[in-house]
Amino acid sequence: MQFDPPLEEGRLLRRYKRFLADIETTGGELMTIHCANTGSMLNCMSEGARVWFSRSNDPKRKLPGSWEIGETPHGRLACINTARANALVEEALHAGVITELEGFTALKREVPYGQERSRIDFRLEYPSGFAFVEVKSVTLGFAETDVAAFPDARTERGAKHLRELAALARGGVRAVQLYCVNLSGITAVRPASEIDPAYASALGEAKDAGVEVLAYGVDISPAGIRVARPLDVKL
Repeated sequence: MQFDPPLEEGRLLRRYKRFLADIETTGGELMTIHCANTGSMLNCMSEGARVWFSRSNDPKRKLPGSWEIGETPHGRLACINTARANALVEEALHAGVITELEGFTALKREVPYGQERSRIDFRLEYPSGFAFVEVKSVTLGFAETDVAAFPDARTERGAKHLRELAALARGGVRAVQLYCVNLSGITAVRPASEIDPAYASALGEAKDAGVEVLAYGVDISPAGIRVARPLDVKL
């Protein structure tokens, strides 16, 4: 995924009301831009840190830009726009980067499924049947380790998705939880049991039920982002 036009740089003044961020561009312009991240963004931002944003000329938009990448307090780069994760994974699927999921003949997005009325991010079709793939964007890192963690806040919705995947796996359907780690300098990912023990427990139960747990890291820069390599999963 290349950014066209290229991202512009600024510095973060504050993030507030969840979806708003005040920034100052390198040219001294003060702007309020959209923050497309519903999480806590724990360890993912700090006031005064560098940010990169995309600018929109759409007159119908209330805000003139979107925050895409941020410099974390630990000097890493993080894609804070969680809406990018599915597009990155889809691009990687078609390119054959995610080798465990190669060979599909059709891909559908946002397919309804499950007893709890969920929607799967991707349903892949193979000659042998379907694979249901749930994607989560990971941006929580720590200074003392290159192991990222998910989630950065309690997520009942995330636990529900794991229950749905586990039910599929028990029924003989291929089910995959895929972590897209949108953070530089990371070699592995783990459940953040200290933040959401219920999610960590649900992940363990899903794994025991036969759900495949995969993680992939990205190459990230203001020029573009791409899924690049498999990462270890530490359960």
